[in-house]
Formats: sequence, C-alpha cells, structure tokens
Amino acid sequence: MHEAMLYEKTGDTRVECHLCRHRCQIADGKAGICKVRLNKGGTLYSLVYARAIARNADPIEKKPLFHFQPGSDSFSIATVGCNFSCDFCQNHSISQMVHDCGEIAGEHFPPEDVVKIAKRHGCKSISYTYTEPTIYFEYAYDSAKLATESGMKNVFVSNGFMTPEAIDTIRPYLHGINVDLKAFSKEVYRKVMKADLDGVLDSIRRLKDAGIWIEVTTLIVPTLNDDEKQLQQIAEFIADVGVEIPWHVSRFHPQYQFTSVGPTPLGVIKKALEIGRAKGLRYVYSGNVPGDEGENTLCYNCEHTLIRRFGFSVMENKIKEGKCYNCGAVIDGVEM
Repeated sequence: MHEAMLYEKTGDTRVECHLCRHRCQIADGKAGICKVRLNKGGTLYSLVYARAIARNADPIEKKPLFHFQPGSDSFSIATVGCNFSCDFCQNHSISQMVHDCGEIAGEHFPPEDVVKIAKRHGCKSISYTYTEPTIYFEYAYDSAKLATESGMKNVFVSNGFMTPEAIDTIRPYLHGINVDLKAFSKEVYRKVMKADLDGVLDSIRRLKDAGIWIEVTTLIVPTLNDDEKQLQQIAEFIADVGVEIPWHVSRFHPQYQFTSVGPTPLGVIKKALEIGRAKGLRYVYSGNVPGDEGENTLCYNCEHTLIRRFGFSVMENKIKEGKCYNCGAVIDGVEM
C-alpha cells in the first residue's frame, strides 16, 4: 500500500479524502466510494499504486484528443476502480472490477518503468485513461512528474469529478485532458452516476482557467441524454467556456448493464454535430462512426479540410505550423 495524497485526519481514526468531489469521510478499516482508497488506523492508503491493469501504446486520437499532438502515439496506463458506477460503462470489466467482484488486480509497474516503456514505444505523451485517473492519483502524479522532467507530456481521460485541490496539484504536470460530460441533467447525474453535475461543470471551467488543453466527450445514450434540449445545453456550456474546445459526440453501443436500448441512431449523432456548430463551437466531431466525415478537422474560418481521419488514424494533415494551409487561421490545440 502507498500513503494517499490529498486527505486529512478528521479526529480519532476517521479521514476525509479530498481527491474527488465525493469527499468521502472514511472510518478506520473502510474504503471510499471508489473502493481503492483504504483508511488503516487513521492513515489513508492507495491500494492501486503502481498496479497497472492495462498498458498500451495508443493513437492519441483514441482518447479521444484530436487537437493534442495529432497523429502521435500516447502510452496508456490504468488501474482498476472508478468513483462512478455507470451502468453503460464502456470499460466496465476493469473500471467496475472492484465493485462487481471485490478484486484489485494489476501487475507491478512503477512510474519509472511507465516512462521508460513509453519512450521505448516512441510515444510523445502518457495517457491516464481507460478507468478514472483521479482514483489512482498518486500513481498518475508520480508518473506524470517523471514524464514531464523527461520531456514528455501527460493527459487525463476523466469524468471531471476531481476536486479543485486535485486540479491545482496535478496542474504543473498535466498538459491535456478529455472530460466526459455525460449529460446536462442533474437528475441523470444523481440517479445514474451518483454524482453532481455542477461539480463536473466547475472542473471544466477550472481546467480551462489552469491553461490545460481540454476536449469534451459526450457519449450519446438513447433515453438518457439524447434529447435535443440536453445536447443544446451541453453545446452552449462548452461555447461559454471556450469556443475552441473540441466537442466529441460519440455513438453508444449496448454495454454492461444498459442493454435495453440499441445503438445511438446515426441521425442523432448528425443532429448533435449540427447543434454544436450552430452554437458557435469551432470543432465538433463524431465518435465511434469510422469513416464519417464528422471525424475530420475543418478550418473554422474557410471550412477547408485540414485533418482527414479514419477511426483513430490520421490519413492526411494539412495544418502548417499550427495554421490552416489555405487561409492562415490559427488552429487551436497543442503542437498542431
């Protein structure tokens, strides 16, 4: 076990965790909502430090991050666990492993090896992904610090429920993030995610203010968040934070415990793209629809195609020194 960061002792042997906005108050011998942070005698420990359940070199586009070192590879790591328990989770076999069967699996893979193997694969960044990086924060923090010192960048793929303290702590070593904005309904967040929508919205604003490159993904789940009102509210919120923030609208396929509905109709994905553009967002993308034109990056000024994609592959990139090859407009992102 590895002593946790960002917690306080609240008297006797109780502690309060300050990593995510659940701010779990944990009695001696108990774990938080994520099930991977244990109070032992008044000291909070991470049960997943350096215990990787998954590691792989991925295209950065798989995160999805389309405006962060496009066309590069990112070394992805994850541990088991999550502070949400969404019944439509696309990575439930590892994110919900502790909740479903009580097992904390994973192979020893310390931060030094994470950076070494990432470099061996020729990756330009390390992604803390697949599950929720907030719950393995100490592992991600130590790896990200070493990666930054070696000249690599770091990205989170997150549900955005981290505390302001967590954002401030990781800020010097976090260069990009994709936040999953799952709905724009407080009721959906309360009933399905057992969380608070306002906390996620606050995190998105704080991440933007911190100067961390941010992209937002919404997995459009039929009957849950596919109504036009929610899609408009999400697009309006993102545009208010920054019109340069890319919005990925991804197609849902039946998963885990949410199999009562079919895949997202392609017409709904198309409508979401139209809504995003109508609300002034510069970059709106379709996800989980390989070959769709919505995967491509267009210049917001002259509408020429700049990056042509198929799935997670970049087939053509016409951005020159961060600018549109045709009109010279600056294209937002990191090393575009």
